[in-house]
Amino acid sequence: MGGRKTQQEFELNDDHVTWLQEMTEKYGLFDEDKALRVVLDYVMEEAEQSTVFENIRCNHCGDTSNQD
Repeated sequence: MGGRKTQQEFELNDDHVTWLQEMTEKYGLFDEDKALRVVLDYVMEEAEQSTVFENIRCNHCGDTSNQD
């Protein structure tokens, strides 16, 4: 269990939760919390921040702002 963790509460869409559950099962992770930490670690280390946060790609709100 690497690193210190804190309990947080986040709102996710149902399909996000389903995807995390699928990745947890597919890759034999401990739980969905771990799956989300894997995704966050990847984005923090590998992804270009402007690509992640400036491109609108919301699957739920069309072409509106990423601010909700």
